[in-house]
Amino acid sequence: MTRKDFPPDFIWGTATASYQIEGADSEAGKGPSIWTAFSHAPGKIYQGHTGDLACDHYHRYKEDVSLLASLGANAYRFSISWPRLFPEGRGARNQKGFDFYARLIDVLIANGIQPFITLYHWDLPLELQKSIGGWESRDITAYFGDYAEAVFSSYGDRVKNWITLNEPFCSSHLSYLFGEHAPGKSDLKESFAVAHNLLRSHGEAVRRFRSTIKDGTVGLSNVSQWVEPASDSPEDGEAAKLLNQFFNDWFYVTPLKGEYPVDFSQRLDKIGAMPEIQPEDMELIMEPVDFWGVNYYSRIIAKADPKSEFGYNTVPGDLERTAMGWEIYPKGLQLFLERAYREYGEKPLYITENGMAEDDELEEGSVHDKKRTIYLRDHFDAASKAMNNSVDLKGYFVWSLMDNFEWAHGYSKRFGLIYTDYENNQRRIPKDSYYWFRDFLRR
Repeated sequence: MTRKDFPPDFIWGTATASYQIEGADSEAGKGPSIWTAFSHAPGKIYQGHTGDLACDHYHRYKEDVSLLASLGANAYRFSISWPRLFPEGRGARNQKGFDFYARLIDVLIANGIQPFITLYHWDLPLELQKSIGGWESRDITAYFGDYAEAVFSSYGDRVKNWITLNEPFCSSHLSYLFGEHAPGKSDLKESFAVAHNLLRSHGEAVRRFRSTIKDGTVGLSNVSQWVEPASDSPEDGEAAKLLNQFFNDWFYVTPLKGEYPVDFSQRLDKIGAMPEIQPEDMELIMEPVDFWGVNYYSRIIAKADPKSEFGYNTVPGDLERTAMGWEIYPKGLQLFLERAYREYGEKPLYITENGMAEDDELEEGSVHDKKRTIYLRDHFDAASKAMNNSVDLKGYFVWSLMDNFEWAHGYSKRFGLIYTDYENNQRRIPKDSYYWFRDFLRR
């Protein structure tokens, strides 16, 4: 398999997120985010790590773009830090923040790299969390719309591809149900209310996009798990259907059809956890997107459990796992792409995240990450097979360009094509997988 197995205009790139790489968390007028507060709270992050410095991308973006260009990438997906532009989430602009992203965009374009901008990758301005409860408040939709419009107006002349939200499943349920992410709460009803407000805000951003930018595309990136039943029994099949509605359909089907998945909604309604839906909410959520972003890492296996509140539990599979404990299952990427294209409106798809964490070690100036190379090769092959089965896949973004702050795991998990030497001034060292990907793109 080579690059020629994909269309000539296929997008190849890497992806990052602002809080995970930028650092400079209190520099140049930037305000704190909910992750600033969460990472500084004792016991929340592995060994007390924070994103204060991260990869220092804020100061080293030119070097990082040079590494992207040497890789041969023709696109780069990155997110904008809302509190870097608006330190309090609204009101006064921080021009130094706007200027930073303008410089980054200009350097990318000068190197022949298309910017794909994500408006929100989890670093909500802390002031909005304090003043209105952040995503818990319906008011957040207007504030997010104003922020989105300011970004569109500032960069829309140079940036043509946009993503509203990254993985609203995570910024609702990991943050408000499981408590693993900022702001670290655990309340089922509140979690689904936040999910609803995220989707409303997504729709508002799409609406602002249509009124601001005339030449471009906008989409939504979702966590995308391939769900399988534990057996061929009807009970396990029903369990898989419910789990799929929770993980996937909730954030794909709802913007497409304007209604939440029926079976899981009924179960939520019985326990009083369905979000309040006001008139015109669904009309807003249904603002049509141009593409779906698929963030795929693994599969999940569902088994019926009558004692469970939702009728299922998950069970472990028997495949090889990454350092995150996630099964390596390339076939699941092919299957999910085929299902997503068929069931989610036959819209163009981008793989906006795919990659693996490994226990990488620096050995005499090199990192020999053979498992990651094999992982990428097999997932590229799965993507190619989905395209051969008529899936309209437009691009592939590897997660991630470099090792970075991996949220609650701190710096203990490495996903990068480039090794970040945290003990030596964040030195960048391309891994073997970087060179393999480079050669793949050159062939």
